[in-house]
Amino acid sequence: MTRGIILPLAGLLALSACGEQVATSEGDASAVIVGAAHTQERLQYPTTRTVEQVDIYQSAAQGEVEVSDPYRWLEGDVRVSAEVEAWVTAQNAVTNRYLENLPGRSMIAARLRELWDYERVSVPSAREGRYFYSYNDGLQDQSVYMVRDGLDGEARVLIDPNSLSEDGTVALAGTWASPDGSHVAYMLQDGGSDWRTARVINVETGETLGDQLEWIKFSNLSWAKDGSGFFYSRYPQPAEGEEFTSLNMDQAIYFHALGTDQSEDRLIMADPDNPAVGWRGFVSDDGDYLVIYSSTGTDGNGIHILDLTEEGAEPVAVFEGYANNHVPVGNIGSTFLFLTDLDAPNQRIVSLDLADPSALTDIIAEGDYPITSASHVGGHLIVQSFEDVRSVVRIYTPQGEPVREVELPGLGQAGGFDGRPDASETFYSFTSFNQPPTVYRYDVETGESSVFAQPELTFDPEDYAVSQVFYGSTGGAQVPMYIVHHRDVTPDGSRPTLLYGYGGFNISMTPGFDVRRLQWMEMGGVFALANIRGGSEYGRDWHDGGRLANKQNVFDDFINAAEHLIEMGWTSPDNIAIEGRSNGGLLVGAVANQRPDLFAAALPGVGVMDMLRFNQFTAGRFWVDDYGSPQDPEMFDVLYAYSPLHTIPQGEGYPATLVTTADTDDRVVPGHSFKYIAALQAADTGNAPTLIRIETRAGHGAGTPVSKLIEETADKWAFIAFHTGLDLARPAMPADE
Repeated sequence: MTRGIILPLAGLLALSACGEQVATSEGDASAVIVGAAHTQERLQYPTTRTVEQVDIYQSAAQGEVEVSDPYRWLEGDVRVSAEVEAWVTAQNAVTNRYLENLPGRSMIAARLRELWDYERVSVPSAREGRYFYSYNDGLQDQSVYMVRDGLDGEARVLIDPNSLSEDGTVALAGTWASPDGSHVAYMLQDGGSDWRTARVINVETGETLGDQLEWIKFSNLSWAKDGSGFFYSRYPQPAEGEEFTSLNMDQAIYFHALGTDQSEDRLIMADPDNPAVGWRGFVSDDGDYLVIYSSTGTDGNGIHILDLTEEGAEPVAVFEGYANNHVPVGNIGSTFLFLTDLDAPNQRIVSLDLADPSALTDIIAEGDYPITSASHVGGHLIVQSFEDVRSVVRIYTPQGEPVREVELPGLGQAGGFDGRPDASETFYSFTSFNQPPTVYRYDVETGESSVFAQPELTFDPEDYAVSQVFYGSTGGAQVPMYIVHHRDVTPDGSRPTLLYGYGGFNISMTPGFDVRRLQWMEMGGVFALANIRGGSEYGRDWHDGGRLANKQNVFDDFINAAEHLIEMGWTSPDNIAIEGRSNGGLLVGAVANQRPDLFAAALPGVGVMDMLRFNQFTAGRFWVDDYGSPQDPEMFDVLYAYSPLHTIPQGEGYPATLVTTADTDDRVVPGHSFKYIAALQAADTGNAPTLIRIETRAGHGAGTPVSKLIEETADKWAFIAFHTGLDLARPAMPADE
């Protein structure tokens, strides 16, 4: 495929990342530039040094296999390696020069600021007459944390993270109000890192206490019944220089008493003999128990319960092993309710008594669709399910007798419904592709919903049409896909279309609002969301159908989604862009390699691109549950066959590709994207550009300032608009009369 590429008349200079130490990569590290006048120049990529690195893996099919890794040095931390830092600077210089000259980029950014400028309120939590929630007035880089005394009281700012850094990259990463509402424990995230720092604020005075806890990651905070302190999970302090790359091992649960130093925190749960086990603790609603959650990966967990009223009590094992998933719903004394997929791929709610935790009683049996969450509020069970990728919420008695279905505003996604067993008040949000979240107050006793917060919009949701289709894929699977567009857009066989997917880790892609996608549609593009296997849209079986040795099903589902859009008359291979993030970045890289003829442009974001080394960094070891281990000979064959880094096609036209990552991402370390783009730029992939946009002072996505999100989106939309043929020179939609 030959794509048009804008370039300044002066052209781009070749940039060296590493001074005299740089050796030119194999292959022609350049792309043909075709400007409006059909003159040709070359887009020169930075040269990337190669090293002699060969690893030996065991293959079930071939025995020993040697795998070259010439860009191993790009795994270095940009904060430690000056060479990697210089390479990042050089790559960004080329990418920025290219993006700055794309048509419509400034217009996209300006309009996106207008669309983004609406109030956003989170689902509140209630504590003894106080209501806590996050709030953004529209364009604040970070949402602030508010408290309201009484439902109709005046709101005041309790925590404003925008005041904590000049560049807006310090974010709130979780808030937990104490049972009496007198204090809030909260976590801060700096520069997008997964590491968290915990602090405590006095709600009445606004004073930040001296308590400061470090080296927290993948943890909640859970208050003791009397508000004297809270439980949390932490890792040991990493070695200097390895804070953002080393494997996360030896997590443990501690109790922190207010007013004390972290060194005095009391150890609650750990397993030094099994350092791969992770731990989290949740205090029960009555405050008498600590429910302890243990896991070694992303799928399956064990449960222990510790009686907090009995000094010296030992945790009671309730669910042992990691073969299934179990989530606490609530308790009535020593009787506990759990949501579990044990013997129920679509999940069921069971009760058990600590006197005999092996005896399970069904409260709500498994149904035809998966239960996604449940809560114990106002003497009732609130059960959320996902039925053909749309939220359904039902109310039951604690014995499992149906009471009513919650009337939701339409097809979309509901969330929230937390509360206390002795209070009938709860809150929830509802959103859809064309509707930002509205927050409702719900009375469990009466079934009445009332609006708590609803944004004023700068667009009309009725201007956008939402439809759902099903298409066939490998093994006879029927895969759902949402198609969303402006009502004035109709299939014409060449409509620029953005196809998004994820397909992994039991995570559903939901019909929620994203202002960035709305702008793509406002400009005349079509947005499609494929609910491919690997997620939880249809329970455990749907997840299992897209993981481990079944991972190719995920790629087949996504490819078939694109082909179905073509068959429906919406678009063509010259007009399809694909996007995914994290595991979805892996998806985009894999399908671009497998079917480069099918896509005009690709946006792989913060992707897992090296499937042979993903488990060597930070949280990567957890992902073995979904991917399998490259040290397993049978799974090596599966992983090596689709690993984006190792399967780049040679001599074929490749989609125009803009990789996005962040130099301080410590979830999916940026070395994945660095090595992938270096290999792409060195390969013979045709004339389309293969670029990388590397955000600084940012991580995997959480906590990214609004201003940075707008800049990144403007770059991505301008890039795919140009390469899919979306005309930005004229208004996409007719003006209203």
